[in-house]
Amino acid sequence: MSPVPDPAPVPLGGPRFQTDPAELYREMRRDHGAVVPVVLDGDVPAHLVLGYRELHQVTGDPQLFSRDSDLWNQWDAIPDDWPLLPMIGRKQPSILYTVGERHRERAAMISDALEAVDAFELRSHAEKFADELIDAVCSKGETDLIGDYAALLPVRVLATLYGFSDEQGPGLVTALNDMINGREGALEGQRHLALSMAQLLADRKQTPADDVVSRMLADPSGFTDEEIAQDLMVMMAAGHQPTADWIGNSLRLMLTDDRFAASLFGGRHSVAEAMNEVLWEDTPTQNVAGRWASRDTQLGGRRIRAGDLVLLGLQGANSDPQVRTDGSALTGGNNAHFSFGHGEHRCPFPAQEVAEVIARTGIEVVLDRLPDIDLAVPAGSLTRRPSPWLRGLTELPVTFTPVPAS
Repeated sequence: MSPVPDPAPVPLGGPRFQTDPAELYREMRRDHGAVVPVVLDGDVPAHLVLGYRELHQVTGDPQLFSRDSDLWNQWDAIPDDWPLLPMIGRKQPSILYTVGERHRERAAMISDALEAVDAFELRSHAEKFADELIDAVCSKGETDLIGDYAALLPVRVLATLYGFSDEQGPGLVTALNDMINGREGALEGQRHLALSMAQLLADRKQTPADDVVSRMLADPSGFTDEEIAQDLMVMMAAGHQPTADWIGNSLRLMLTDDRFAASLFGGRHSVAEAMNEVLWEDTPTQNVAGRWASRDTQLGGRRIRAGDLVLLGLQGANSDPQVRTDGSALTGGNNAHFSFGHGEHRCPFPAQEVAEVIARTGIEVVLDRLPDIDLAVPAGSLTRRPSPWLRGLTELPVTFTPVPAS
C-alpha cells in the first residue's frame, strides 16, 4: 500500500488572504499542522509557522532560526527583479539581517533614539496632524477614513520625529505602500525611500537637530551611514503601514460590532479594547519574512533543512486553537499576542509605544471631531488590500453631520 502524499504546498497569495484569512489559516492548520509548506511568487518554497508554541520556539532561538538571509538555500533561483526582494533581501546592512552582539548594539541605538522622543510632544504632533486631516474633510459630511486619514497620519508624525519635511510625506506614503505590497512598484518604491533617507542623513550630518536621525548619527557605536540609512528605512516601513492599518482595523471594528456601539461615544476604555482585540483577531502584520534554519532540524513534526526559509505566521499563531481553547475574542488586557513579534528581533518597546500613541490618538480625534460618524456602506462590502503580509482596508467610507474646521 503506497503512502498518502502530503497535501500540495499552499500559494502565499491570492484573494483568500484578502477575503477570509482566518478560515484559510484554519484550513492550512487542518491539512498541514502547525508548520505549513508554502510557495512564494515564482514558486519559491518556504515554511509558514502557524502554531503558537512553534512560533515561540522559532523566535526564541536565534541561533537555530537565524535572521542571516545569506543562509538561504534558494538564492540561485531568485531573479534580480523578484518582487519580494525588498522584503527578503540579500546582504542588506539593516538591523533586520544583523545577528548576535552587533544586532543588540543596533537595537539599543534605535531604542535610545526613540526613547528620547518626548511623550507629550509625540501626542501633540499626532493630534496636530490628525486635526489637520479631519479639517480637510469635516465640512463635507463624508470621507474615506483610510485614504483621507489613516494612510496619511502615521507617516506625517514619523516624518516629523525623524526630521523629514511635511512636503515629503505623500511621496513616502506611496513608496512605502508600493514596497510593502510586494507587487510591480515594489523596487521603485524601495529606491525612492532609499534616496529620501540618504538625503535626510546627509542633511543631518551637516546640521544636527533634535530628532531621531540626529540621535542615531550621534550614537557612539560606530555604525556606517549606510547601516543607519537602512535602519531608518526599516523603522519607517515598520512604523507607518502597520500603524495605519491598526487605526483602520480598529475603527472598522468599532463601527461594525455591536459590542462597541454602546460605548463608542462614551469613555476611552472602548478604544483601548478595540485596539487590543484587533491585535489578536485582525492584526495588521499577518505574516513576516523571515528566519533561515542554520542546520537540519524538526519543527512541528515537519522536517526543516539547513537554509530553508521559515515565515512567521503571526495571525495564525494568535488564533491557534491550542492556546485559544474557547475561541472567544480578547478585548481585555491580555497582550500575549505575537503582533509585535517575540525574542531579540521583536519590535523595540519604544517603537511599539510610539505606534500605540499615534494609533490611539488618531482614533480618538476621529471620535471627538465626528461624534455621529457611521459606516456609509454595508460592512460586508468592505475590502482588504491583496497582501498576505499586511492586512488593511482599501477604504473605510463613512458619513457624519458636517462640522466646521477647527
